[in-house]
Amino acid sequence: MTTESASQFNHLETLSTADLLAGMNQLDHTVPQAVAKALPQIEALVEAVVGRLGAGGRLFYIGAGTSGRLGVVDASECPPTFGVPAGRVVGIIAGGDSAIRQAVEGAEDDAEQAWKDLQAYNITANDALVGIAASGRTPYVIGGLQQARAAGLATGCVVCNAGSGVAAAAEFPVEVVTGPEFLTGSTRLKAGTAQKLVLNMLTTATFIRLGHVKGNKMVDMQLSNLKLVERGERMLMEELGIDAAEAAQLLKQHGSVRAALTARL
Repeated sequence: MTTESASQFNHLETLSTADLLAGMNQLDHTVPQAVAKALPQIEALVEAVVGRLGAGGRLFYIGAGTSGRLGVVDASECPPTFGVPAGRVVGIIAGGDSAIRQAVEGAEDDAEQAWKDLQAYNITANDALVGIAASGRTPYVIGGLQQARAAGLATGCVVCNAGSGVAAAAEFPVEVVTGPEFLTGSTRLKAGTAQKLVLNMLTTATFIRLGHVKGNKMVDMQLSNLKLVERGERMLMEELGIDAAEAAQLLKQHGSVRAALTARL
């Protein structure tokens, strides 16, 4: 596995802070290039997820450690960004929610547990499952994908090694080969960055395709704090050519940017 290959940098403990940062930054520049090579695979996965969610299904992420946490983060950001229900995108991490903050030893080694975890959500063949694993060999993810695929779910993955067991288990694999890490084997670095980029692309493209964006604006976003309320008011001012006071009144009256625009257009 290239993610486990020795770093091209050595004697890290002897380097200055400036040299450590420069080395990490140098390798980070290679991540977008690796993601670009995987764009056709990402496109195929997006199309599959759009099909399932467009028909009323849901998107689930499974992963362990950093990979699992990235899935939880991406899922949690979909409701405020796109105004979708909290259960539309769900992130599940090996070891349960407590593993988000503290590692649960051995949780990723159980090939049966992911499917058991998914049963709590009344999983159906209308749903999509994406496994996230930098190594591509996590038993928790492989087992979950295998059982989900057999049950008729659309299955995808995001891995950072070529020819992995996780990719083989998924119908729509995304392989972003990021190579050796600055700190040997520390896949929370380049690999984690690549996974975050792909997950951002997956859900953003999906919900744009499903109609949750107008122009380049998040018209379905939840107005959950002052910053977002002010953003919503600016959207209305720009779209309708009105002043701040009228925009504030409209937003308060209708409760969302989309509803306010629909009422006025």
